[in-house]
Amino acid sequence: MFLVNNCSNHNKALFSRMIKLRILTLLFLCMVTVSACKKDEDPEKQIAEFIQKNNINATKDASGLYYQIIKPGTGSFTYPANTKITIKYEGRLLDGSVFDNGGGKEQTFNLAELIQGWKIGIPKIQKGGEIRLIVPPGLGYGSSAVGPIPGNSVLDFTIQLSNAQ
Repeated sequence: MFLVNNCSNHNKALFSRMIKLRILTLLFLCMVTVSACKKDEDPEKQIAEFIQKNNINATKDASGLYYQIIKPGTGSFTYPANTKITIKYEGRLLDGSVFDNGGGKEQTFNLAELIQGWKIGIPKIQKGGEIRLIVPPGLGYGSSAVGPIPGNSVLDFTIQLSNAQ
């Protein structure tokens, strides 16, 4: 009887240790998964390193958008809420991979329906102008993944504005 009781207590302790090990393993895996979902660095640091590495002469807008006016364009258009823009553009992730280029053709959009980074950046140029926008996640797609764009991505756009009306 003593041997059976001892065995039973030993099995209980072993079972308890196995459960604790499994719980700790699950917690560790959850932490690794959550960490993998986030970018390695905060967006501000990613942008600063990207700008420095690529020798980009960018200006930081009060919104957090970074931009470089390549060509200012001409005119004095004021961009009302219902502005339609015609542009050629290319969007890249910071690793240089292109996620969209509008098929290499001019596209027309209602500016009010675009990401916040474009709403802020495009009015900084006029017709015939070209701008580079480095868009933090909060002014892009946020934590949501959109097509080939992972959540929390900093976006790098080059935009040529042919018309605004």
